[in-house]
Amino acid sequence: MTGLSTILIVVGLFLAGGVYSFWKQKMPTGLIVLVSIGAVMCLVAGVMRLQGVWD
Repeated sequence: MTGLSTILIVVGLFLAGGVYSFWKQKMPTGLIVLVSIGAVMCLVAGVMRLQGVWD
């Protein structure tokens, strides 16, 4: 597991926790969507970098 992929996955999980927190606090939907898109992009980028390491 490379350092950058680890950082991307950790940031993605952190943002996913923020999405859950914002949803529980009834924050605006646009903000929740924006943060969730960022979380998904970080997680996908981290997993794709791991795929490159495993090949």
